[in-house]
Amino acid sequence: MISILVAGAVALAVTLLGTPVAIRVFRAWGWGQRIREDGPHTHLEKVGTPTMGGIVMLVALVVAYLATRPTIAAGITFSPAGLALILAAVGFGLVGFVDDFLKVRRQRSLGLSKAQKFLGTAVVSVLFSLLIVATSGDTGTSTSLSFVRPTALDLGVFFFSVWVFVILTSSSHAVNLTDGLDGLAAGSSILVLAGYVFIAFWQFRHTCSLELPAEALKACYKGVDLLAMQDTAIIAAAMMGAAMGFLWWNAAPARIFMGDTGALALGGLFGAIAITTNTQMLLIILGGLYVIETMSVIVQVISFRGFGRRVFRMSPIHHHFELSGWPEFTVIVRFWIIAGLCVAVGLGVFYADFIARGGLD
Repeated sequence: MISILVAGAVALAVTLLGTPVAIRVFRAWGWGQRIREDGPHTHLEKVGTPTMGGIVMLVALVVAYLATRPTIAAGITFSPAGLALILAAVGFGLVGFVDDFLKVRRQRSLGLSKAQKFLGTAVVSVLFSLLIVATSGDTGTSTSLSFVRPTALDLGVFFFSVWVFVILTSSSHAVNLTDGLDGLAAGSSILVLAGYVFIAFWQFRHTCSLELPAEALKACYKGVDLLAMQDTAIIAAAMMGAAMGFLWWNAAPARIFMGDTGALALGGLFGAIAITTNTQMLLIILGGLYVIETMSVIVQVISFRGFGRRVFRMSPIHHHFELSGWPEFTVIVRFWIIAGLCVAVGLGVFYADFIARGGLD
């Protein structure tokens, strides 16, 4: 528990104190945000705001993870699950950085092509899945399809790797779509990460490898590795602290944006944690806000290309409410509320499964 608190506190301090430095440096380097020409006209005033703030969040994540090592029992260094999660976050963040850098260099709102982004995220996803599969005995990660626990449907190594790619790529792009208003992605991510801190720590406390009362054995989590879940909780807490510190400077009116660097890193980490905690399908509920944002884009595209009509004034859906007259901050707070409700429902489903199986606490 101490290591989880240390991770969150260190990451919070790094982004809270480091982001103002990044703002000055990025502004001096000319790393300013480019705005979509077809976006809300109120966003034009944000042109030139420093971007790529996700770099600070990733630095905070790594520093916080390393800072927890002295608090871990002697002889224990890094878990395969922890390294895999860091790989996912940093790998997706690197893809986002390249995209952001090209936007800045070309002075336009287009960076990597869809094919290039697809290839980049595919490479990171494959590396993550290979590491997870190769160390499954140490991570406790199942290759089966999972909801709140692994199901009887074993995907096998090949299809599991494909499934990992789908989850990580979908979650990363979903968060990226949501990152369109000041603080929206950062604030909602804090809530999702808090949910995963609880889930990972709960599995850590209720693994079947521990000496539990006989009546609790039906509810415990089989095959879960203690160190893997501890590191998963630590990394979720570290990124949560990093997002909190960053939100201080990213809240409306934002002084810096996380860019694709931060959005892809956050989304990729969500998907990776869902894999290591065997809660793949539960991510759909926990990240319900991102699902809504993504579906609004899909519905808009299908409707416009198929019928020549728009369902929303603009997609993603947060722009629809902006153009409907809602103040930006009102949209942000109400979407945070939706994100919080989704996390609450997801945690309720997770805990209900534990209680239904005979769990007592």
